[in-house]
Amino acid sequence: MATTDTAYKTDVEAVNGLAQAYTDLKSEIAKVIIGQDDVVKAVIISLFSNGHSLLVGVPGLAKTLLVSTIAEVLDLDFKRIQFTPDLMPSDIIGSEILGENRQFKFNKGPLFSNIVLADEINRTPPKTQAALLEAMQERSVTVSGVRHKLSAPFFVLATQNPIEQEGTYPLPEAQLDRFMFNIPLDYPSYDEEIQVVKATTSKQSYKLNHIVTADQILYFQQLIKKIPIADNVLEYAVSLATKTRPNTQKAPQVVNDYISWGAGPRASQYLVLGAKCHAAVQGKYSPDIEDVQAIAKLVLRHRIVRNYKAEADGINEENVIEKLF
Repeated sequence: MATTDTAYKTDVEAVNGLAQAYTDLKSEIAKVIIGQDDVVKAVIISLFSNGHSLLVGVPGLAKTLLVSTIAEVLDLDFKRIQFTPDLMPSDIIGSEILGENRQFKFNKGPLFSNIVLADEINRTPPKTQAALLEAMQERSVTVSGVRHKLSAPFFVLATQNPIEQEGTYPLPEAQLDRFMFNIPLDYPSYDEEIQVVKATTSKQSYKLNHIVTADQILYFQQLIKKIPIADNVLEYAVSLATKTRPNTQKAPQVVNDYISWGAGPRASQYLVLGAKCHAAVQGKYSPDIEDVQAIAKLVLRHRIVRNYKAEADGINEENVIEKLF
């Protein structure tokens, strides 16, 4: 079990505590989630970095189970919102209702939770998408001129099905930029699928322990910002983001050929924060270039836009990012 933040006398002890909490979280989540180690790692890193994540994968890959399991081991309040074409902003934010005393009172929606699963976010119209994404950025909502703060910590995990196009409303690039990570989910391996089927077709049940509290998460989020980073590593992270912008001074030929829009400054910020957290969960006290590279695809893949030439040549975003290394 992770210790409370009051037990840490120094930042070094706190980083060691974060690394231990991460190890405990992974082992506890593994009781329910088989495989998907990279996905679990990415979700935990984005949570400790105070960022939101977009999970992209076909149905049946246990996205909902993964999120609810993480919420349970983190001892956080969890809500799931199924996005549909008729969902309105008030359905997720909440609305004012007339009370018994003839006074209007605000009835909170499911957005007022620590972890929110926005299931199939691309199935709801842009008006509702925008309401969610505004709350993600501001950590608050405004109804009838009154500002309501959301719970802290506040973390949105949205899912998208990449193979369906009918009846969907793809998120614009400007709104995708609100997500720290774009996390792809792939099919399990043959051996992993055997374990999944065995576990889900028998009468097995697991009692999950609470590993980290909300106060500890808030403490770790502040700790990540305090972790020092060498100038050359920070410059490498910023350089990686600027290289994705075509027809600029640092852009390589592959970017000029295949990318129409590159990543903005928010990508540089998330590359640094993600690298700091990636280093910390491994017990390192400062990130290096390998830590930046480890999370670069998660940060950049949804922030660069391919052109028609890239699609014709079969070049995807990950191919371009790999060449930037």
